[in-house]
Amino acid sequence: MRKLRLSRQKKVWDRTFLVLTLSLTALGLIAVADASAPQALSAFNDKFYFVKQQIVWGGIGLVLLFIVSKIHYSFWEKLALPLLFLSILGLVAVLFPSLGVSALGARRWIVIGTVSIQPSEFVKLSLAIYLAKAYSKGKGPLSYFLPLVIVLGLIMLQPDLGTFLVVGAASMAQIFVSGISLLYFFGALALGVTASLILVLTSQYRRDRLLTFFEQTQDPLGKSYHIRQVLLALGSGGLFGVGLGASRQKYLFLPEAATDSVFAVVAEEVGFVGALVVIFLLAAFVIKVLIIAKNAPDKFSQLLTIGIASWIGGQIFLNIGSMVALTPLTGVPLPFFSYGGSALTMILVAAGILLNISKHAKN
Repeated sequence: MRKLRLSRQKKVWDRTFLVLTLSLTALGLIAVADASAPQALSAFNDKFYFVKQQIVWGGIGLVLLFIVSKIHYSFWEKLALPLLFLSILGLVAVLFPSLGVSALGARRWIVIGTVSIQPSEFVKLSLAIYLAKAYSKGKGPLSYFLPLVIVLGLIMLQPDLGTFLVVGAASMAQIFVSGISLLYFFGALALGVTASLILVLTSQYRRDRLLTFFEQTQDPLGKSYHIRQVLLALGSGGLFGVGLGASRQKYLFLPEAATDSVFAVVAEEVGFVGALVVIFLLAAFVIKVLIIAKNAPDKFSQLLTIGIASWIGGQIFLNIGSMVALTPLTGVPLPFFSYGGSALTMILVAAGILLNISKHAKN
């Protein structure tokens, strides 16, 4: 009888993780509604334009979260290769002018009617699933690195250095945990770092961002404008902030206020204390994912969970790090808080998979 009760307990979701996910989603919608209002009013004469779209995507993501949480995680292992193939097709399709849409100097979106989709967000999860399957099946180094090189190459053709860094770092974390030979791992790491430096130095735009990171006071109305407006927002917030909805920098002073720079608007309005709470909640989410990984029932679920933690944790670090001038600006969105339907939906789908894995935890 006692064994039966323990068995039933193992089939319960990690409720803390679910509450944390729903809380971050709700806070993110509030942040988008607040930060995007001036831009939406200026561009569409409707200050709720962006948040209405985000609510739709968030609703779709939550529905998918609960559906996916009911599906046994091993189902995704069977679909690993088809999902990766479809994601790569999306990365290829976005490069064609007839399919992909160019904006902000990059070609990252496919527009179908009024719906805009970013294929690179889908590949973050599909590649994590594929690498987890390669690990569970005991595949060799080529099975890890060949798909990774193809994906990273297509991402840089867009070009999208931020996503390149996130996908590369998350995948290398999975590969390292898989126990692959350190010779292969550090060899691939050295090649990746070299390739990243070449990509930065051979692009005027990326080179300017790197130089701006080292000389933030240079060209305040040009190359340094973005980071200076970010730092003004953070400094204006002080200890407790200027108040919800009272940000001044979001009124078209701060570039990409609802996407890349949303943390600066949040920090300006809720101050240092409020920003610390946001960071704590995001860190708690990643830590909770790592706990799920620790108790994962098998190799596939464990490495997949580590991949998701590395992906989301990496994005959090790069986004907030760039906002406080610890890293160069890379254009990486802040999970849950930045405007972007594809990104939010895929995070919620990943959370659904994690909830299912938590139901089958060893402890």
